[in-house]
Amino acid sequence: MIRKVQYVLYMALLTCMMQVQAYGEEISTLPEAVNMAGKQRMYTQRMLKDYAMVGMENHFGNPEEDLKKTMADFEAHLDALIAFNQDPKTEESLQKVKEMWIPIKETLSQAPDIKKAGKLQEDLDALLKQSNDAVDLFVKQSGKVSGETINIAGRQRMLSQRMASLYMLKVWGVNDPKFKEKMDTTMKLFRESLDKLEKSEMNTPEITALLKKVERSFKFFEVMNRSKSKFIPALIYRKSNDILKDMNTATGLYAVQKN
Repeated sequence: MIRKVQYVLYMALLTCMMQVQAYGEEISTLPEAVNMAGKQRMYTQRMLKDYAMVGMENHFGNPEEDLKKTMADFEAHLDALIAFNQDPKTEESLQKVKEMWIPIKETLSQAPDIKKAGKLQEDLDALLKQSNDAVDLFVKQSGKVSGETINIAGRQRMLSQRMASLYMLKVWGVNDPKFKEKMDTTMKLFRESLDKLEKSEMNTPEITALLKKVERSFKFFEVMNRSKSKFIPALIYRKSNDILKDMNTATGLYAVQKN
């Protein structure tokens, strides 16, 4: 009971943080919008990963603090995207994201409960889908080949966190009959996307080096997916964040090119 009260008080500070941070995000170009909108997809899976880690009382990487920050970032980025956008269809999509976010935010602000984890996963997956629709609309607005490359690179960030969140829920004890199907689909898309990015004409030496690092980190998940052994949550957390960090840098490098 004491821990739950402490958690609620801790998360109560989140609203103030969100209000302050919302004024610090600005977008000036469509490639930046594609990049930021792509991060929203990633945040849906990162929040689920952190929620499961907190629920397991595993403090590696300080998931409580990371969850709080990610929630604040999601809301601030959403406000920035809405402020930047001038396209009616994209506006409609972003407003749907905002509506879906309200009940999810409420659940995430409460102490994690394994009984709510399945429903939270469904809701975050629906938010992921709606966020992805918004990305596609920003890509369409850009009308450039670079927009699709930024989209694919940005999606890798989400897939890294999705692989991790699926494993975290499994380790926590959440029974998902579609776990293997979801994991296989996620890893297949990550592999195909990585192969496509490695052949991109937009690659600079720095981007190529980053993609090679991602390739090495991804092998961990490929080995894990073939193994029947249980893996340490901390290791999964770290490896997924390694991929996230490198793909976030690569996506940013794609976004600043003038193609």
